[in-house]
Amino acid sequence: MTTYCQYVLEHPEDEFNKRYHDTEYGFPIQEDNLLFERLILEINQAGLSWITILKKADNFRRAYDGFDVETVAGYGESERARLLSDAGIIRNRLKVNAAIVNAGRILELKEEFGSFKDWLDAHHPLTKDEWVKLFRQNFKFVGGEIVNEFLMSTGYLPGAHEDSCPIFSEVKSQGPPWAI
Repeated sequence: MTTYCQYVLEHPEDEFNKRYHDTEYGFPIQEDNLLFERLILEINQAGLSWITILKKADNFRRAYDGFDVETVAGYGESERARLLSDAGIIRNRLKVNAAIVNAGRILELKEEFGSFKDWLDAHHPLTKDEWVKLFRQNFKFVGGEIVNEFLMSTGYLPGAHEDSCPIFSEVKSQGPPWAI
């Protein structure tokens, strides 16, 4: 019997989570700016509900210049102040700073590996604990849950969908074997 993941079944009226579940969650991401976006959204979710982030996602994209890694890495004090005064996003100094610092770090990784995705691929496969250690060595504001959700949501760790979920087979067909 095909049935959706328990989380979706528990939130039947929530079109934001349903759309995210059906079109993004667990699907491999190839483009660095989209990987960066997902990382920053996961960081901003810390302490909040995911639905809050999904509802503000367009505001985040606007505020962070479409999550263009090079642009965000170049942000200075005026951009930081602008972000901290933007009611459409999460106005947390540590999270805003993490976005800017992490963008700079991704640029450094791109110099060495060619892309953020290539850096991820070069380290795959790792256990969740090994990933967390690696992320903590390279990025700001990344704990176990943030790293786990980032990697599950981008197909690097399994568990995004239950085997019986119809989206499970879509993810499996689009990504490498670990993307399920």
